[in-house]
Amino acid sequence: MRSRRSAGDAAIAAVTLLSLCSGAWLLSSGAGTPAPPQPSPSQAGARETGRPRTVGTDALPPSPPDRIRIPSIQVDAPLMGLGLTKAGSLDVPPAERKNLAGWYEAGTTPGETGTAIVAGHVDNADGPAVFYRLGALRKGSTIEVDRRDGGTARFSVDAIEVYDAKAFPDEKVYGAAARPELRVITCGGGYSRTTGYRGNVVVFAHLVGSSGR
Repeated sequence: MRSRRSAGDAAIAAVTLLSLCSGAWLLSSGAGTPAPPQPSPSQAGARETGRPRTVGTDALPPSPPDRIRIPSIQVDAPLMGLGLTKAGSLDVPPAERKNLAGWYEAGTTPGETGTAIVAGHVDNADGPAVFYRLGALRKGSTIEVDRRDGGTARFSVDAIEVYDAKAFPDEKVYGAAARPELRVITCGGGYSRTTGYRGNVVVFAHLVGSSGR
């Protein structure tokens, strides 16, 4: 276990996401059940944390998010706040609520300068969950986040990558950013009936606009 960092810096060790990754549905449905899609190498992107290749748009003031929409993969889900467990790991949405995602509420809110974190299950015991198709996203796809101030933050996807849990790049995913950025995270990286999913799918996106404020 890596040492715990402060709750407010949105830098959470990769092991904190393992509670998303049991693969309960695949375990109960038999070996013939299709696994969720995984990103292709062409959707990955070289990135330098804190040095965006494009500036994007002006940051928004802090405001908690209430909903996330990813039209190209039919995601339209409410967001709940997530904290840290007593062990220092990121808590997760209730597994039984498959169309519910969460955001790390001690960190950056989506749309303000920094790295905002959203996480959700890929499946549960009943079947696909909110981010089952996350690995099918493509660069340039749009992610919309409805905020409590009445506005909607619009993000453009820069890259979709998959990492083995043992080689998860903490700083690249969770590190501070000089512009408003978003990470959307679920399980992936192959599947074992013994241990569940072997890693995580991570979407990297940056703010390109807003409306409704």
